[in-house]
Amino acid sequence: MPQLASRMGQAKPSAIMVIAEKTRALKAQGRDIISFSIGVPNFLPGEHVYAAARAALEKDSGQYGSNRGADALLDAILGHFERSGVTGLSRRNLCVGIGAKQVLYNLAEALLDPGDTIAFPTPYWTTYADIAAIVGARTLLLPCPPEQDYKLTPSQLDAALAQKPKVFLFNNPSNPTGMVYHREEIAALAAVMARHPDTWIVLDDIYNRMIFDGVGYHNVLAFEPSLRDRTILVDSLSKTYGMPGWRVGFIAGPEAVANAMVTLNSNHITSIPEVVNAAALAALSGPQDVPASKNAEFAARRDQVYAALSAIPGVVCPRPQGAFYAFPNISCAFGKSHNGRMISNDVDFCSALLEAKGVACVPGSAFGDPLALRISYTCPAEQLAPGLQRFQEFIAELK
Repeated sequence: MPQLASRMGQAKPSAIMVIAEKTRALKAQGRDIISFSIGVPNFLPGEHVYAAARAALEKDSGQYGSNRGADALLDAILGHFERSGVTGLSRRNLCVGIGAKQVLYNLAEALLDPGDTIAFPTPYWTTYADIAAIVGARTLLLPCPPEQDYKLTPSQLDAALAQKPKVFLFNNPSNPTGMVYHREEIAALAAVMARHPDTWIVLDDIYNRMIFDGVGYHNVLAFEPSLRDRTILVDSLSKTYGMPGWRVGFIAGPEAVANAMVTLNSNHITSIPEVVNAAALAALSGPQDVPASKNAEFAARRDQVYAALSAIPGVVCPRPQGAFYAFPNISCAFGKSHNGRMISNDVDFCSALLEAKGVACVPGSAFGDPLALRISYTCPAEQLAPGLQRFQEFIAELK
């Protein structure tokens, strides 16, 4: 029998989706499961989005779309970036893809040769390391423990960029920690980036509309405009607009990068579907009341989660200020047991928690930090308090 390509030895299923599938299977068996695992926002876009999609179906041309993205959608994306403070872009700086994950994969194909190095802070979103492995890139991991609020310091970044990685990938707000870099922190990091001109900068900012406490969204281009010719911004409709299943992601960057992405689209996906294009255009250019109200709702949920975690002796969790995640360090549980089951690591903890209490979380090792786990607080509102109580009970029962 012929063999698979050798790169498939580096590919592995998303750890988050593995937990999600196990959760679905347990629910199908009749188990009472509360899922804190998958990062699905659990709300739907406004009615104007569906109206636009229905109208597009009624006049569907059945034709291929643009490899870059339809002009009207590109213009709406330009407006989106302008509202977030990124100006001076044109359509030729943009490219639309099938969700941020596909966009990031295409970026890896466009920027990284086998053996090149990509650097990013730890904890990281699982897909970063998985994509790097598939394209044959080396990873330079920059550990950011809870003692520094899971945030990268300028000195860490300076030391990393001095090694001249091909790409530096920066996620703000952070998945999995929910941490947000403040204005002064971004300015300091931008100054470091400006001193190291040999590295592409990729800003994964898909949670930029989900920021709490008046911190605001800031990116390095506001402080160091000279970075524009090597900085790529990644964004998506999935989290902001409750549209993960619609699969719309996009980039803004130098024309050479955007054109490379267009070329890859022409060979990978061709374009997003017409009906999806119409829905995306309506989301970006229509009323913004749903994202605004959900941001306030997630801030209140954050308060509830943070209060519950802070009340558990031994658990350490810096206060998240964005996205919809918390990332508690649960190493205080290691070496203990629950109903006779030994907990030696984060995977043991999450497995025992799921089996004993019906609460699904993702082990921190999936994000590069085996001392923690990720809680996504996007479950139905009525499940949040019971899920947190079960979590507290589980740790209290450890011996």
